[in-house]
Formats: sequence, C-alpha cells, structure tokens
Amino acid sequence: MPSDDLLVTLRLIGIVTTAQLRASGVSPQQIETYVRRGSLFRVGRGVYARSEVSSDHLVRDGGDVIVRAAAALAMAGPGAAVGHQTAARLFGIDLLGKPENDVTLICPPEHGWRSRAGTHVYATALPPDHLTTAFGLPCTTAARTVVDLARTVDFRAGVVAADSALHRKLTTKPEIEAVIAALPRRRGIVRAAEVIAFADELAESVLESIARVVFRDIGLPAPELQAWLGRPKPFARVDFYWKKYRTIGEVDGAIKYDDRQSALTQLRRDALLRGHGYEVVHFTWHDINDRPMEVRRLLIEAFERGKRAPRRAPSR
Repeated sequence: MPSDDLLVTLRLIGIVTTAQLRASGVSPQQIETYVRRGSLFRVGRGVYARSEVSSDHLVRDGGDVIVRAAAALAMAGPGAAVGHQTAARLFGIDLLGKPENDVTLICPPEHGWRSRAGTHVYATALPPDHLTTAFGLPCTTAARTVVDLARTVDFRAGVVAADSALHRKLTTKPEIEAVIAALPRRRGIVRAAEVIAFADELAESVLESIARVVFRDIGLPAPELQAWLGRPKPFARVDFYWKKYRTIGEVDGAIKYDDRQSALTQLRRDALLRGHGYEVVHFTWHDINDRPMEVRRLLIEAFERGKRAPRRAPSR
C-alpha cells in the first residue's frame, strides 16, 4: 500500500482504486454505473477519479498530469516516485516537443512492477536526497529530474530542460552536478554532464536554448546572454551579444510581434542599436531549426561588418 501521506494526497485529488471502492461496499456493477453517469472517471485500469474532487484539477493548466500521476502512484507499491518527463511537467520545466502522455514512475527494483498501458516504469533505487514532493506526490527532485532527462533524451532536448530548471531557480548547477557525481556508471551520464556544463540559467525560452545549441553546432563562438547595451546608461537588453563583433542576435517567437505596435517598437529599437554601431540579426524558430547554415551566413556577414564599423557613440 502507498504511504499514509500519499493516501491523504490521493483522497484530496479524488483518486480511488477498485479495491477501495469494493472495500467500502460498492459492487462492480455500481462502479460501472458511476462511470456511465460521470460520477467517476476511469483514469487507468482499476483506478478512478471522483468527479466532484478531480474536476477542479482537470480544468487547471497541467491538472491532467497531476491526476494521471496520482492514479499511477495509487497502483504502485511503496517507494514509487514520479520521474523524467512527468516530474518535469509537475515542476513546470520546459520540454522540447510534445510531452509523452504516459506517466513515468521510478520504482525500487525489488518492487517487481512493470510498465503497462499509460505508465512507463524505470526499476532503480532512488537515494533519499533525490526525492521530494510536488502537489503532494512523491517525485524526483528537480536536479535528479534534469539529470534523468539529460541522460535519456538528445543533447538539444536536455539543454532545454536544464536551462529551464536553472532559469526558474528550481535547482542549481552544483545540485545537478552532485546528482551526476552520485550516478557515475549510469547510462547516458557522460552526455548529462556535457548538457549541464553547457546549460545556462540566463536562457529564457525554449527557442533561446535551441539557438545556443545551434550556434555551437555550426561553429560560431558562444554569445553573451541577456546583455544590456549602451553607455553611460544601458538602453537595451538583447537575447545574444557577440562583443568582439558588436553583433546582436534576437530570436523571434511566433507571437513576439503579433500586433503592429510591437513591430514598430522593435523597428525603432533596432534603428537605435544600429545607430550606436551594432549589427542586429533576427531569427525565427524556422530559421534556427530548419535553416541553420543560413543563420551562420547571416551572422558571419554581420561579424565582418561589426569588426569594420566605427564606434559612433560610447557603448558597451
């Protein structure tokens, strides 16, 4: 049986198992009737959510993850914890691409619990300092979650998660490095260490994280992030800055300039920066992901212009 604390949390979320319903005198036929009427939602095999309680969670952003994670834990034995992408979603850590629907649990090897429809299980022991709770549910710490993701996804996706966790101050690099040190022989741990070494808490979005990886992959020097430019009083903060080349890189999300006023404001800002002798290059999601060599060409050309341009005003 789950711990007493978890049982309290499951009740608060509205999760109940077939065994609990039967123990309270509800017959299988009555359970099916409650499901048809909408009083119970079947979350998984042998697990239900009581509509009068769970509906409050289901309508909130990410609430379905909480309910499904609680349902998976309700069926798991002692020591199970939410991990990987599911833990990341509980923490609000950014993920690259559409998250998996399956709930990921980490269970002690002796538990003997196997993956089943809707639930993916990793059988491994978790040190006590790699465990915490989120929404009352046992889960891996943010640091352990980042390391597990970095071990099992590609480098770009790992950087997205690590940057996000650091930027949201859910963990720190020393905490993540301590987890890596505790798992010296774990599969993918070398890649995880590379991800963490590259991660930067100043990256503010998925697109900025991906752009950083692309800049590295196409052979460009690493830029400064979120740099303030202009002296004696800084007047603009930019996404990326290559000081040696007086070149600014800005990544534009799909809705960054979704109205005319925002676009005009950006045009005026770019004109001001160029008036101070900076090169300004903008990139979209499409550019970064689908046309990296075009991005390289534009930046190299800007670097050359930036090196030749006279400094027109005292600036950073």
